[in-house]
Amino acid sequence: MTAAPSPTTPAPPALLHAVGDRALAWLDAHREHFRLTEEDRATGRGIVERLKPVGELAINMRVLAREGVAGSRQHDASVRLLDHAWRDLLDGGNLLAELQRQEPMSPVPLEIYASLHELGHRHPGLEEAIDLARMTRSWQALEMMPNRRLGVLNAERKIGLVPSGDPEQALAATWLGRMPEPWTVQLHMAYDITHTVFHLTDWGAAPDRIPPALADYLTAYLPAWLADWSELHHWDLVGELLVVDACLPRPTLDADLWTRYAAAQSPTGAMPVQGAMPTGSPSDVFDQVHHPTLVATFASAMATSRALTADLPT
Repeated sequence: MTAAPSPTTPAPPALLHAVGDRALAWLDAHREHFRLTEEDRATGRGIVERLKPVGELAINMRVLAREGVAGSRQHDASVRLLDHAWRDLLDGGNLLAELQRQEPMSPVPLEIYASLHELGHRHPGLEEAIDLARMTRSWQALEMMPNRRLGVLNAERKIGLVPSGDPEQALAATWLGRMPEPWTVQLHMAYDITHTVFHLTDWGAAPDRIPPALADYLTAYLPAWLADWSELHHWDLVGELLVVDACLPRPTLDADLWTRYAAAQSPTGAMPVQGAMPTGSPSDVFDQVHHPTLVATFASAMATSRALTADLPT
């Protein structure tokens, strides 16, 4: 692990905002690629994997609406994307209800529906199917990664249900909750860390849910992790770690790091996973870069909001 970089001045809000503005414009221009194909729906293969980006899209649009940092162009794009996701991609929620009926113990429809529910969308049939599944002992017995369990509990809370488990116990079982040696953080562990923070804070809505000891741990070691993954040009993970930074009590919003992150973004607004932008057909490129581009909108909204809040007089 490299040494943590020396403190620098925070990035200007205009830079933070521009990253998200460009990323959202790209997502809006390529929104048709989120759609499930006829083959996907006919065979049923890969439907959960194909729905994952739709859920991520809903989460990010919810973050933009919540943080209130979108300009008029971003606002219009986010409305178009949400309408497209709910009406066209999910058939007004019917696709999620169908999946819940086919796989009653799957938490995926609940997780995708939660953010859309917060934005005012409703599907009574899906909610009835979720309620029925949650009445079983099997629902609590589902085996999953601890940070994923934390995410399911958060999704239940978001649609007004009593969580089916103890969030504190779920957090204690995660990698981050045990605060292991920081130099052992490898790629999958780094993603475990970021997603634990996302679920714990409800995607940045409640950063005060991070216990003080965990906040101190992250404050101490996050700069070194960011330096490492930035040096490796792993922009997808850098973006997620930048969200974690914005969730901390004293975010750095490091200007040098944000400048490098912004420079990695393509002129079209897409963000590569690692290194340079891939080449290929539009659909193949979309499949490779939609996630880091969605992460860029998330990181931008969180960081811009924190920067503007920090500039307000107390």
